[in-house]
Amino acid sequence: MFLGRSLTFDETERAAAELAGLPVNVQNSALGFVERLKAGDPEAFDMMVEKFAGDIFGLAFRLTQSREDANDITQETFLSSVRGIASFRGDAELKTWLFRITVNHARNRFRWWKRRMFDRTISLDAALGDNDAVQADRIADRGRDPEQIAVEHERQSAVFRELGRLPHSYREAVVLCDVEGYSYGEIAEMLGIGIGTVKSRIARGRGILKEKLRDF
Repeated sequence: MFLGRSLTFDETERAAAELAGLPVNVQNSALGFVERLKAGDPEAFDMMVEKFAGDIFGLAFRLTQSREDANDITQETFLSSVRGIASFRGDAELKTWLFRITVNHARNRFRWWKRRMFDRTISLDAALGDNDAVQADRIADRGRDPEQIAVEHERQSAVFRELGRLPHSYREAVVLCDVEGYSYGEIAEMLGIGIGTVKSRIARGRGILKEKLRDF
């Protein structure tokens, strides 16, 4: 797990909950899950981490191309969610709201790297999480012959490499649409842009990828 189960709401979060007119100590069964989060229930927070940590790490990893950055962003996302849960209105799903936070932290991380002129690309040997799995494990299928696996491995490596080279705004849109499966409207809400801009970024990102990967 990216965050220890011992992480609890401090006095700042408790005060915020009280100012919002929400009880801090309540029976879990009396509130819905989001209400429990707003009330400062650490068990509900642990449940949220367990449910969404993998998805958030995966999104952050695809946006940053870095396991270390993805780990940091995952923790930052949950810490931000603790501080901001009182403002969650339920207009979108909780996961979508968390992804919006993840994208914002990834953008901040990207700007930090850009200022230092770093250019990072993904490796198929990069670890996926806290276990020993790597990117290549997501590709290999032992039911196929070695030559087919090698060809697919090479193609997937090229896809990851070129995805990492996309302008960050295009990468965000392509990942959220083609990897995460969100609609144009949901992506627009997450990125804080118009649907027309979303469509344009996706089209341009796909066009760049298609051109770069035409030999595959």
